[in-house]
Amino acid sequence: MPELPEVEITARRIDRAVKGAPVESALAPGMVTMKTFDPPLDSLAGRTITGVSRRGKMPVVEFDGEIALLIHLMSAGRLQLFDKRASLRDKASRLLIRLPDERELRLREFGTQQRAWAKLLPLDQIDADDAVATLGPEAYPVPPLEELAERIRQPRHLHPLLRDQRTIAGIGRTWVDEILWTARLSPFRQGDDLDDDALAGLRQAIDEVLGGALEHYEKVVGDSLPNQAPMPLKVHRKQGEACPRCGTKLEAVHFKDYVMTYCPKEQTGGRVLKDRRLSRLLK
Repeated sequence: MPELPEVEITARRIDRAVKGAPVESALAPGMVTMKTFDPPLDSLAGRTITGVSRRGKMPVVEFDGEIALLIHLMSAGRLQLFDKRASLRDKASRLLIRLPDERELRLREFGTQQRAWAKLLPLDQIDADDAVATLGPEAYPVPPLEELAERIRQPRHLHPLLRDQRTIAGIGRTWVDEILWTARLSPFRQGDDLDDDALAGLRQAIDEVLGGALEHYEKVVGDSLPNQAPMPLKVHRKQGEACPRCGTKLEAVHFKDYVMTYCPKEQTGGRVLKDRRLSRLLK
């Protein structure tokens, strides 16, 4: 799923390209994409796009400063601007915002599942929507240390804790590996076990990793957004390779839906964590 850096660069690029553009028409080929019906999607025709931003991992497209589309990309959705309009038979299309000169702001979703969704809401109701109101503070810019401490010091493992959008918004499976490696923290260390120095190190790592990713994207991502951004990863999904800092072989724990990568020397005191795949085979 696109995370904070990927959604942020998408919002920046699309905002720069479409702000001030009038909408010619809007339609949703995805049968279950729209989760609201009032106002209707076709009421966007004749309105002007006044901004594109995000809340956590969710893009927000504003029209006339009055109403907005809140979009949840789920795991396989992408919001992109195209110079040519899609055929209505395009099976990947979920939502089409058609602009002058054949341009089209298109929500696409790869794969067979239709999970990406959108809500058309009055702009002043976006932050009150359940999908937004339940979010924790934005991960970037990083919250002040005191606020972060209140969120992080819980009796939960750091890896799922940092991915919990109610704790802090925007971090997912990819960037949590990078953050914990940068902070030299075990993914299974508990949040309430962090002393002041470890918490400060975690905050610095969040700022360094997410800020660095955005700086990277600003340099390498042009106006035409790719399906997959060239991510500046050091450890995520690089198990078996050498740790960029100490040279130790990176290890991984495989879960049903994702892989957690770490350096055993620097993060787990030299201990290689049990791989869940092997554990299941041994039962």
